[in-house]
This record gives sequence, structure tokens and C-alpha cells, in this order.
Amino acid sequence: MKKTTLEKIFEYASMPVHGTLSRKLRKDIQCQVNDGAIYDGAVFFLGDEFVRITEETDGQMINTYYDWESIISVKTIANKSK
Repeated sequence: MKKTTLEKIFEYASMPVHGTLSRKLRKDIQCQVNDGAIYDGAVFFLGDEFVRITEETDGQMINTYYDWESIISVKTIANKSK
């Protein structure tokens, strides 16, 4: 999958964090990369060479890094609108 396509997917699922280059997942959307962990409320940094996903779990900040070329699939998960 092309980097530009992946960037559009991440941009759809998130919104800019004021004063930074990071993006926070929208509150009604979850995201899964390469059929791995499902991220909810995470912050994404879309770098030139990598994607960093930051999440808080049990009081710890966890950063997960993906090389753009290693991302095979991205799944967005949202509740069905009523």
C-alpha cells in the first residue's frame, strides 16, 4: 500500500493535536495496524520514514513504531450511526 494512501487513512481516523504535528484518534474511531493491537484514543505521529503510535495503558505511555513499508493493512473501526 502506498504511503500517501496510508496517510489519508490515518488522517480520516484522527484530528490534529493543537500546536504539534501529531494526530489523535477521533473518540468514536478505533484503529488497527497489520491485524495487531486495536488502538483507542491513541496519538499518531506521521513521520517521513515511520509512524509512531502513543497510547496510555495502566498509567504508562507506550510508543509503538512502524516503518511505512512494513504497514500492510490498516483497519478503522467505528460504531454504526443510528
